Amino acid sequence: MTMTRQQFLTNADLDVKTLEFWIEQHWLIPTETTTEMSFSDKDVARAHFIRDLKGDFGVNDEGIDVILHLVDQLHGLRRALAELTRGMPESSR
Repeated sequence: MTMTRQQFLTNADLDVKTLEFWIEQHWLIPTETTTEMSFSDKDVARAHFIRDLKGDFGVNDEGIDVILHLVDQLHGLRRALAELTRGMPESSR
């Protein structure tokens, strides 16, 4: 599901200043059209993850950068493995 910036702010329970900082840091990368930004449910989940890291675990901004980079790498590797697995014959799995 895609949502507007305001819907995202409500669903992610964020304020505008925080959202702008997180976008500036590339922690969130909304889809941009010529008229507005749009967000997905994945963006909401990522915002909750960032907020939990900062609030519950006390991770600083540099730590957030590292953690998000590692999580993104992990998801990329999982996608690559799934693609490889789909390309293999059933008997090789």
